[in-house]
Amino acid sequence: MLDCAGCAAKYCSRGGVNGEDENCPGKKHSPEEVLAMYSEEEKKDVYTSSLVVSRGYGKYTRVEETMDYCYNMGYKHLGLAFCVTLSREAEVVARILKSNGFSVDSVCCKSCSSSKTAVGLTREQFADPGKEYESLCNPVGQALLLNESGCDFVLVLGLCVGHDTLLIKHLEIPCTVLAVKDRVLAHDPLGAVYTADTLYKRQYTFIKDHYGEETPDAHTK
Repeated sequence: MLDCAGCAAKYCSRGGVNGEDENCPGKKHSPEEVLAMYSEEEKKDVYTSSLVVSRGYGKYTRVEETMDYCYNMGYKHLGLAFCVTLSREAEVVARILKSNGFSVDSVCCKSCSSSKTAVGLTREQFADPGKEYESLCNPVGQALLLNESGCDFVLVLGLCVGHDTLLIKHLEIPCTVLAVKDRVLAHDPLGAVYTADTLYKRQYTFIKDHYGEETPDAHTK
């Protein structure tokens, strides 16, 4: 089993391998073998990303890094796939991109959508059961519209877990995630990671607490 998360030394960051771990990924494939798998376009991608890191390390915001990357990759026509609950944020992002010379096609998650009942949800299962109608999020439709738009690159902004998966699966265009959704933590999911051993210890037993299922690697603090 691969366990880079549990490796304290991170020998790979210094050009080595973990000699004590037979499952160290660095022992399975040589750098030369893996690099040979990269296409010329992918090498350009890694090269450009590395330059963006060097120029903007500790200085550029994620939005600025994304613009720097897109500019140097030659991506001029950008797509923006966003959640309807982040409409204000999407408007600001689109305005920033346009002010920097990019053209932008933006598509809301509810575009071309139908009722949640179309996939089997009942009104009792709506986010607000008091409503007669809740529109279904439509990530496949978002991907279809962006594929048809001729975009060079897509920015994903705040789609729900699973919906973002389907969008990325169906996109025929390179993409990056600008921000992810976390309604509890103001869209900062790492807040739960930083407080996993204090405020949010409940995460260690989430499956057991909600589904009554014992997990093989139960961790409690």
